[in-house]
Amino acid sequence: MTSGKLVGRSAELDLLRAATAATPSVALVEGEAGIGKSRLVRELLTVPSGRRVLIGQCEQLQEPLPLSPLLDAFRQAGPALGGSLNPLTGALAPLLPELAAHLPAPPPALADPGADRHRVFRAAVALLGELGPLLLVLEDVHWADTVTFDFLAFLAAHLPPDLALVITARTEAGRLPIREALARAPSGAARVVGLHPLRPPEVAQLAGEILDAAPAPAFADRLYEKTGGIPFVVEEVLRTYLEAGRPDTLDDLAVPTALRDVVLHRLFSLDDDAREIVEAAAVVGRSTDDRLLAEVTGRDAATIARALAGAQGVGLLQEDGFRHALARQVVYESVPAARRRWLHLRTGRALESTGRSARLAHHYLRAGHHAEMATHAEAAAETAFAHGNDATAARFLLTALGADGVPQETRVRLAVKLGRAAVDGLAHAEALPIVARLLATERLPAAVRGELRFAHGRLLRQSGDARAGHLEIERAARDLAGAPALLGRALAVLAAPETVTDRHVREHLARCDEAAEAARRSGDPSVDLAVRITRSGLLLELGQPAGWPLVFDLLDGDDLRSAPREHARACLNWAQGALHAGRLDHAEALLASGRRVADQVEYLRIAVVLDLVTALVDHAAGRWDGLLDRARLMAEAHTAFGAASLDSRLLLGALLAAIGPAEEAADCFSDVIAVAERVGAAWPLISARTALARLLLTLDDAGAAADHARAAITQVRAKGIWVWGAEAVLCLVDAVGHTDEASTVVAELAAGLMGTDAPRARSALLAAQAVLAPGDADGLLVAARAVAGDAGLVYDQARATERLGSLRGVAGGEDLESALRLYGALHATRDIARVCRTMRLHNVPIPYPWRGGRPALGQTLSAQEHRVAVLAAAGRTNQEIATELFLSRRTVESHVSSALRKLGRTSRKDLTDDQLSR
Repeated sequence: MTSGKLVGRSAELDLLRAATAATPSVALVEGEAGIGKSRLVRELLTVPSGRRVLIGQCEQLQEPLPLSPLLDAFRQAGPALGGSLNPLTGALAPLLPELAAHLPAPPPALADPGADRHRVFRAAVALLGELGPLLLVLEDVHWADTVTFDFLAFLAAHLPPDLALVITARTEAGRLPIREALARAPSGAARVVGLHPLRPPEVAQLAGEILDAAPAPAFADRLYEKTGGIPFVVEEVLRTYLEAGRPDTLDDLAVPTALRDVVLHRLFSLDDDAREIVEAAAVVGRSTDDRLLAEVTGRDAATIARALAGAQGVGLLQEDGFRHALARQVVYESVPAARRRWLHLRTGRALESTGRSARLAHHYLRAGHHAEMATHAEAAAETAFAHGNDATAARFLLTALGADGVPQETRVRLAVKLGRAAVDGLAHAEALPIVARLLATERLPAAVRGELRFAHGRLLRQSGDARAGHLEIERAARDLAGAPALLGRALAVLAAPETVTDRHVREHLARCDEAAEAARRSGDPSVDLAVRITRSGLLLELGQPAGWPLVFDLLDGDDLRSAPREHARACLNWAQGALHAGRLDHAEALLASGRRVADQVEYLRIAVVLDLVTALVDHAAGRWDGLLDRARLMAEAHTAFGAASLDSRLLLGALLAAIGPAEEAADCFSDVIAVAERVGAAWPLISARTALARLLLTLDDAGAAADHARAAITQVRAKGIWVWGAEAVLCLVDAVGHTDEASTVVAELAAGLMGTDAPRARSALLAAQAVLAPGDADGLLVAARAVAGDAGLVYDQARATERLGSLRGVAGGEDLESALRLYGALHATRDIARVCRTMRLHNVPIPYPWRGGRPALGQTLSAQEHRVAVLAAAGRTNQEIATELFLSRRTVESHVSSALRKLGRTSRKDLTDDQLSR
């Protein structure tokens, strides 16, 4: 499998074109195996030059044939031979019997073999001159015999005037015998075009060409690491990846057969000593350490150096180790299992004095010495903790807990550490069953059980199971009565309102007060800080202005600055509260501060959520360029990160509800509702029901919209946070009109927002009141638009403007045009179409480029998008398309959405065969 587009070689291609443009000339294209030498030459030949092109290939034979690439090229020239040729060319007739009829008669044989060979060389040069203007390509000359090398040296000294010669050769084969001859040619030194491995961005680009979609950054980085940037290896790995059905990771892929054969051929070309040393190097690690290899293998330094040089010569190694991760993997897997274990044990023993706990844990694990492994894994985890790398610490602790023969006391200690590390280290999925099993099977002291339960509850919340996590932390709090510091932290977590549905805000406020008392009893400043952060965040979620002085005091104080992780977490939580209330100014400032601190301490877990909340703020602020693609990537990436997955899907659905297709948006919201109801996540459930209600209203299904709005309002009442419920109330009012039900719920909302600082909820309340008070509607909607506009809530502002224009009818043309332009800047095609319909209804002129309805974006569909769109137009479901094309359902959804966006359509029902004909 190869890419149709040459990636990362523009400079080299320009150099090769320049080298062959004028004649006579010689160009040498060189680089290691698989680097793309032949691919570069093929790209050169795609542009017609008006010259005849002959290509000769050297074969990898045990006894190479004299002049084989040259004779291979001449055979292609048969039809071009004719007329009066130089009689000297007849010397080639015995070597080319299939062309003998086109060549002059052979001259008499010479007694001196040297003279006879000289005549053949002169004849070949003469024939090349007769075939000019000519581009001669000789491939893989590193496999040529000595006679061919002698001829090329002769040719370089006697180049025909109309000949451009291109030679490809591997660098690992050593210095070509003709390099000096090519350098001293009378026509000028050969131009050398050296090819080097692709850089990481180029590997990502090549992967995108082959996969027909840009890979995720982590995927591209891992691909580069495994392949070393060698194009052939990249293509082989991706071919295997596609054949395996696009698994989530590259790590479990089998090594491509073609690549395995190449590596093993190189390995077994070495002598026994060198092969055993290279095998030991594969066990020791990707980089080579001469002294360590000497200790592991028992060989002397000279033998080690000779073996490594030989492996470098055949292309297995480079100066600092294996050429790429897959080469090491092939060599490692070729070593018999018993010898591998022995080599790992020898390596572990040799590394004991270094104190490198991580490497020691790895080697003792592979050697089957689990007790020693667990000791070193715990030490490695402690080192990772000390450097703030909780993710790495969690991995080591998981490894230690998975070992056989670890004492119960040690297992509990490791599990408690794992619980702390996994929350921040993104290892919750692996840690959950281990911690749960220890809680179920071990008799533990109350304080230890409480700490382990607290960790278990946080892991459950992290994985997305909000209700189970909350209940587990409540149980932990009972066990932690005698440990006030841990109790204070547990109660602070229980005070967070957005993660659980069946707890009223009064309970969260009470938990916050209890946490403050526990912090006071503990005397621990860090616990007091955690409680103060929680209290201020809770007030922000309630839209209470009193929360901001607490936030600013904490930001100005030394306590938060001296705890960078707490600082980053606090900024993220406050930014979310500010966003929910519609205070984008504070949300953006807090995100910037949180990101700066998180970057300084390399806080990996929070970086994921920072990116998500930044995208949510961009959505609210109307910065939608490229946001749909970001949302899709996050929705895919967060599937295993429960705490972020629901908000990611919510964002994707919100964008699709405005841009299309509506069916996919509804699927997103329905998925979030189903999961949020199951796990008891309050904010996502209320938001998803509200968003689905709004979408159903745009689809003229007022009854279903009212049902979802009522369900969301029921959750808001149960929670007691009306800042979260304003849009749901507006949806219900839009669905049922001026009724007693609408009047009651709007009054509830107004009472619930009394004294709050929540622009988003305030704008929605004013719009709802406008429906119920027709006489005051104009002024209320003007106020709703102003509130949203002043807060920078662009989409809310557009909707309020559209309402105002619809209310004013013919007199609202300016407002409708303003809404149209706001939606247009967002590329909100479904909203654009709706406003255009309203403008036609009121005989308001529609400005260009929206005249005529939906904008035609004029973007070309990719091949994969076209295939998917054709099947969608034929009425196939996403799952049916995924099955037929061997894609994931998510990928099909992405292609359908992209195709609709490029074609300017909002629903797959709008796709036609005429649009998709090619």
